Amino acid sequence: MADGKGLEDVPEGQIESNYDETTDSFDAMNLKAELLRGVYAYGFERPSAIQQRAIMPVIKGHDVIAQAQSGTGKTATFSISVLQKLDPNIKACQALILAPTRELAQQIQKVVVAIGDFMNVECHACIGGTSVRDDMKALQEGPQVVVGTPGRVQDMIQRRVLKTDHMKMFVLDEADEMLSRGFTEQIYDIFQLLPQSTQVVLLSATMPQDVLEVTTKFMRDPIRILVKKDELTLEGIKQFYIAVEKEDWKLDTLSDLYETVTITQAVIFCNTRRKVDWLTDKLTARDFTVSAMHGDMDQPQRDVIMKEFRSGSSRVLIATDLLARGIDVQQVSLVINYDLPANRENYIHRIGRGGRFGRKGVAINFVTAEDVRMMREIEQFYSTQIEEMPMNVAGKSRIMHFGLTKYRLLMNLNRFDLSIDLQGRPISHQYQQYAPLVH
Repeated sequence: MADGKGLEDVPEGQIESNYDETTDSFDAMNLKAELLRGVYAYGFERPSAIQQRAIMPVIKGHDVIAQAQSGTGKTATFSISVLQKLDPNIKACQALILAPTRELAQQIQKVVVAIGDFMNVECHACIGGTSVRDDMKALQEGPQVVVGTPGRVQDMIQRRVLKTDHMKMFVLDEADEMLSRGFTEQIYDIFQLLPQSTQVVLLSATMPQDVLEVTTKFMRDPIRILVKKDELTLEGIKQFYIAVEKEDWKLDTLSDLYETVTITQAVIFCNTRRKVDWLTDKLTARDFTVSAMHGDMDQPQRDVIMKEFRSGSSRVLIATDLLARGIDVQQVSLVINYDLPANRENYIHRIGRGGRFGRKGVAINFVTAEDVRMMREIEQFYSTQIEEMPMNVAGKSRIMHFGLTKYRLLMNLNRFDLSIDLQGRPISHQYQQYAPLVH
């Protein structure tokens, strides 16, 4: 595992990749026949950029730090690598995958099971909020892959139910979150319980310098496949802000937007669990159909909500950052930050929901006067530009400012502008006449 070398000489702010080889097809990766069949059956045709660069060094046994934007195929990157290195004939845990949330852990399990469908491999999700007895029973049967959250995994290892004798690989997904203050101690404890020979792989959308320093303790000469901070891309996601001026105006603004924009599915992010519940109650009282999810809900309730949202029976989900880490809901086309994220690193995790695997998406940020500074920091951090909405949808105050007729024209322009961003068409000339109204 660790020799304490590899990253200590990396200068602050100048972290770069040290590996540039690519493999541009799954056929060229020399994967097991059953695994290759599962990859294609899952729907992949060719590797994404991160898959082209990261799968091979992981398969070859290197410790790897891989960074890529949310929605680019990170989960499949380590799932394919793990499955390639497993021995299906050994009924014992050979790969341990950690994730910061229960929902992400369950999603990873589904990906591993789906891609490994033809390999006779078992994958168990070891997460909090579920029966400890059921976990112990499942682990005693010797699944080759265990994916879980730090607390429950640590507990199962300490109980000697999750045995580490045959452990080959330890994967930390969303490593920036996993190694943040909330999980660092548990991660350290788990590392101490693994064999020294365990291969370590970290993946994340953001990779701050302090996280890289922590990895020096646990990784041997890691291959770094990194995107520089100024190269983090939000390509494919059209970003807007609405200046709501005051917190009290956000609800009316959201109501106007809700009635105006035709969406497939949307996620609305709030910074606190209390705000999620409050906003859900307010929108429900206004006859809007929404569902909500946050960490105070028990696991069965969260499972039902995610199942409904993935199936499309629920179209608008209000959530805390619990949902921002890696949850892949293919149909999400719109993300609304009712509150700007408390830290700028979470911005890419949130709005990545709206443009996964290169699809078009829209992100709308509600910005009060107090939020302007944070929004500018986000723009600078990601080298991006967040444009003001063509029409500043701020409820009754906007009607009073423009007059009802112009307000309606602007709402129509707003609706059309969002649709062309999603569909990639140029704006129609018939709407150009209204453009001066937005300035």
